Amino acid sequence: MKKFRCTICGFIYDGDEAPDRCPKCGALKEKFVELDEKAAELVERSRKTNLFHSKVTALAGEIATTCKLGIEDNLDPACVKVFKQSMQMAYHQMKLSMTEQQGHMNKGKWG
Repeated sequence: MKKFRCTICGFIYDGDEAPDRCPKCGALKEKFVELDEKAAELVERSRKTNLFHSKVTALAGEIATTCKLGIEDNLDPACVKVFKQSMQMAYHQMKLSMTEQQGHMNKGKWG
């Protein structure tokens, strides 16, 4: 399937031809350019990697939420300490993946 980039907003459209209007900004079909094979492959790889980062972010959020519950349960100081450390690491991991995704967006690699 071909890929077309809106030259106004950067939206990537997948299809046999460019849409009549950009789904994001409403630009006319003439404002789309077809991506070459190498660029289209990079878009697919970027989409895949961005999904990985989204999943890591979501999983780290689940870990942080679970750790918060463990801290609130307050079974004993050793458990609370581990939950607090794990929650900090989960937040750190979320920030790493979100920052990487922001870098992708800044480079136009969101797709």
